[in-house]
Amino acid sequence: MTTGSDVVLTRLMSLHPKVIDLVLDRVHRLLAVLDHPETRLPPVIHIAGTNGKGSTLAMIRAGLEGAGETCHAYTSPHLARFHERIRVAGELIGEGELIRLLEECEVANGTDPITYFEITTCAALLAFARTPADWTLLEVGLGGRLDATNVVNPRLTVIAPVSMDHEAFLGDTLPKIAAEKAGVLKPGVPCIVGPQEEAALEVIEYRAARLNAPLLIHGQHWHVTEEDGRLVYQDETGLMDLPLPRLIGAHQVDNAGMAVAALRALGRAEGAEAAMTRAEWPARLQRLKSGPLVQAAPADIWLDGGHNPAAGAALAEALGRLPPRPLNLVCGMLNTKDVTGYMRPLAPLVDHLHAVSIPGEPNTLSAAETLSAARAAGMRASEAASLDIAVERIAATAPDARILICGSLYLAGHVLRTNG
Repeated sequence: MTTGSDVVLTRLMSLHPKVIDLVLDRVHRLLAVLDHPETRLPPVIHIAGTNGKGSTLAMIRAGLEGAGETCHAYTSPHLARFHERIRVAGELIGEGELIRLLEECEVANGTDPITYFEITTCAALLAFARTPADWTLLEVGLGGRLDATNVVNPRLTVIAPVSMDHEAFLGDTLPKIAAEKAGVLKPGVPCIVGPQEEAALEVIEYRAARLNAPLLIHGQHWHVTEEDGRLVYQDETGLMDLPLPRLIGAHQVDNAGMAVAALRALGRAEGAEAAMTRAEWPARLQRLKSGPLVQAAPADIWLDGGHNPAAGAALAEALGRLPPRPLNLVCGMLNTKDVTGYMRPLAPLVDHLHAVSIPGEPNTLSAAETLSAARAAGMRASEAASLDIAVERIAATAPDARILICGSLYLAGHVLRTNG
């Protein structure tokens, strides 16, 4: 069903011909017309990185709310509805408020070019400036240095693990990508640094030294491990023994460590347990428990939106920890991704991959292209005309299989919209 906000959002997409065009001039211009809402925000925590930034934000938010404080939060992309991107003082933005903000930004911008992400980011900042809260959590959309969110003076920054992704926009080497992510560093502002490859860490450290930005680095200033079914976090302040994070996968232990480090840096360590037990972040190895897909195939159905080689490796590790069952993938991916690199770590675990295209997504790989990549990664694979047909086929031929729908957040969003 098309809503009023859908109509406005579709109109905004026409304001600039490029979906991604990384400069900050257009954002600064519109924010000036809007009387600089970015200068009137509650204290900002700005989170960059390639993998884990959304999960880390979710845990920081759960921790701050567990400590009795309220948070604005801005994330992207959305899965089922655009409203997921903007959480105002803890609540998803309402339809009426969203329409008013988008139209206000549209009028203020006039006919000047601006991208969809840029104008919607300005709308989010306007909402946050007008509503009281204790904190503002901002997730970088792409990169960092020239991302539309990089217009704030944060209280704290976080750089989650950096890996190869979006090379066409951020650079074709890890140091180049790390330099873009390190663009969120600000003079004198502390930064929590998650696990990094040495080539990325060197770039982050160099940038921080030039800005006199204190770093709290995983493996140097703080440590996190899983021990006997618990999460153990330690830094110079002492040791914390916490429940394992609610979000599944060994990589979530590292994300949890970044969240706890952030809470400690903010003086909110009392929220650490809530960060572990209350965080929710859909389509990150999420088990589907209801809806038409589950009714059609009452097997073990999971959903994950990871889409790059590092995400594939983390997903493979997490799947390896689940009780053993034959594993069938239903996979659809975008044509901008390293598809074989994503699939290669999963190949040893997979009995069969069912390749699909992503419904309604112009940049989807065809099922035939995904099939070819899967075979190149060493998987047995076949095409399916749709996701529903793939699930029905698995239910008929491998009723005891674990089904994982994977490869793209856009495919995950389609599942969450259509499967309730």
